[in-house]
Amino acid sequence: MYKVLLLAVVVGLGCAKKQTEEKKPDVFSLREMSDLATVEYTVTKIIKANDDKTWFKVGDRKILMSCEATIKAGVDMSGLMKEHFSTNGNAIHLRLPPPKIISINIPADKIKTEYEEISVFRDPYKTGDRDDLAAQAEAQIARSIPQLGIIEQAKANTTLFVHQFLRQIGYDSITISFDAPQTNSVNS
Repeated sequence: MYKVLLLAVVVGLGCAKKQTEEKKPDVFSLREMSDLATVEYTVTKIIKANDDKTWFKVGDRKILMSCEATIKAGVDMSGLMKEHFSTNGNAIHLRLPPPKIISINIPADKIKTEYEEISVFRDPYKTGDRDDLAAQAEAQIARSIPQLGIIEQAKANTTLFVHQFLRQIGYDSITISFDAPQTNSVNS
């Protein structure tokens, strides 16, 4: 009887110890965040079109539209591998992929016609024309990203987030670096 009671107490204490131990997340749990968006910008773009310079069309056709785009930037954490970090006790060095643009989104309800002038002899702007203008606006927004500083802000915010995460899981000395951005070279 004492052996059964002693065995029950030992098993009970062993189970109780396992329940009270809190499993700490490891560095690889960062991978679960996949595309970690750390900054979001909202940009307003004015779209102006005027095709009254065409010699074979009589009259003016002008439009002024505005659109609001949301740009998200961050880091793709899904590719983190063991070779991306090194540890020494409570010190860690983590090398992250370069920040990137995660998405540029222009919702249809954020595209508005502010002004439109169409002469009697001209056709109004069709949905396809407006879609083409919105696509041009999106391309212009994408080209303006380097001047916005969103990539630099994503890098700073990602560093802050990952630093806090690593501190919470027990690292005291934390060094974070980023891989160099890859350049896309296309031969045309």
